[in-house]
Amino acid sequence: MLEIAPVSTVMRALADPTRRAVFERISACDEITVAQLTRGSGVTQGAISQHLKSLKQAGLVAERPEGRNVFYRAEPEGLAPLVDWIGHYGVFWRERFANLRSLLKEIDP
Repeated sequence: MLEIAPVSTVMRALADPTRRAVFERISACDEITVAQLTRGSGVTQGAISQHLKSLKQAGLVAERPEGRNVFYRAEPEGLAPLVDWIGHYGVFWRERFANLRSLLKEIDP
């Protein structure tokens, strides 16, 4: 079962551009191996493995071992803390913009 990570862990995992690119590649397919992720990425297999470890700890990817290969897949539920956080601030900013709009109408009718 996937454990939901705190929003700071998810943000930290996605803050790195290479890690974000790895997550996007995983998200674009059903499953993918480390070797497939490494091919054409310009990053070493060891670095890809470290990025996968961070993504897994953040709950953004899951792995499935099969023989000598490990297949990785995206876990959309791992993004839930980030979506909740953004949703909270979306409400905050919508209210602020509405207040600004009212104020501007009062100033310049």
